[in-house]
Amino acid sequence: MYVYKVGVVGAGTMGAQLAQVVSYAGLPVVITDVNSTVAERGIETVRRIYQVRVDRGKMTQEQLEQKMLLVSAGELTELGDVDLVIEAVSENLGLKQKVLRDLDAICPAGTILASNTSALSISALGAATRRPGKVIGLHFFNPAYAMPLVEVIPGLATDVDTVDDIVSFAESIRKVAIVVKECAGFLVNRLLMAYLNEAILCLQEGVATCQDIEQDMLAFGMPVGPFTLLDTVGLDISYDVARILHESYGPRMAPAALLGELVRTGRLGVKNGHGFFEYEGPDTDSLQSLIDKVRRDTGCITTPWKPARILLAMVNEAVLALQEGVASARDIDVAMVAGTGFPTAKEGPLHYADEMGVDAVLHELNEYSQTLGPRFWPAPLLRRMVAAGFTGKHTGRGFFTYEMATQAVGGSP
Repeated sequence: MYVYKVGVVGAGTMGAQLAQVVSYAGLPVVITDVNSTVAERGIETVRRIYQVRVDRGKMTQEQLEQKMLLVSAGELTELGDVDLVIEAVSENLGLKQKVLRDLDAICPAGTILASNTSALSISALGAATRRPGKVIGLHFFNPAYAMPLVEVIPGLATDVDTVDDIVSFAESIRKVAIVVKECAGFLVNRLLMAYLNEAILCLQEGVATCQDIEQDMLAFGMPVGPFTLLDTVGLDISYDVARILHESYGPRMAPAALLGELVRTGRLGVKNGHGFFEYEGPDTDSLQSLIDKVRRDTGCITTPWKPARILLAMVNEAVLALQEGVASARDIDVAMVAGTGFPTAKEGPLHYADEMGVDAVLHELNEYSQTLGPRFWPAPLLRRMVAAGFTGKHTGRGFFTYEMATQAVGGSP
């Protein structure tokens, strides 16, 4: 099915970004929200995104006006002639289910209903409609106009044709589409949160300072440090995702106590001027005092700081996701490069593991599990790989295959 017209439900930041991305690809898009005033604000956000391109010389004012002709605001009831609707309302299961039920009654039987949720169950969303085969996750990353990745997440009842149609649509709007098996946090947020949460634990335990961790991860090649990223996303949003992951995966994903304390005291990041860093001058409830409070409650760890600690938290989660069939090794690495800025030169967490040596990864995780607890318990696949001699680039085969100097190794696993 070719998508000729798109509806977006939710005119907030992400909804407006989605409308801009769709219109930039040359498709008409209707933005809807609770009322026309809010929807019109979404239109203005789309214009501002385009205006930045004009100001940077990437398009002309005339081209801006032509693109804006593709964007309109309307009521939910005006989505009766669209081929695809993307809902981008608040991350609340009940609210999203209500929106999808309403759309189910309004849209033609062939219309695909997609959710931009970052963590909620697509199967549960589909079950709220009479067309679960046409309900799918389509998770864009913020800012949608700049980030190339979209995760495509089928629910238990999603039709294969719906998956194929959405992958084709994503590619038509110039996105890298990765099909991900449904699980809490999907792929990118699940792996990223393991990394971010471990960085917070390092700070909480006194292993290193914010500045040390940020500088070392920038030196590794990350586009921003973990605390800058957390502040930008919003600590409240990060905490909500962390709790969803904890509920699904158990103790290894337990949110760092410091993250909960920051949210409890109203330090939410860039959005309100105070997070791991200060954006609007000094704050009386300082970060250090909160760290000291949490440290008194949870204890201090003397393990030396190494960037490998937080990277291996991500790697181990990537291996667990691979075991579960969430995505292929290739797609896991592509998703982490395109969705989080994992250094292109290092190609993704599984290539990083191959470069380090799968045997070395297993050894390090065993060491950390002894000193830091079972959240570092190695994924069973790692032991199988080491036992089979699949130990990484230096042997020609790990998560990927490599051409050795003395021989050519066969195709990818």
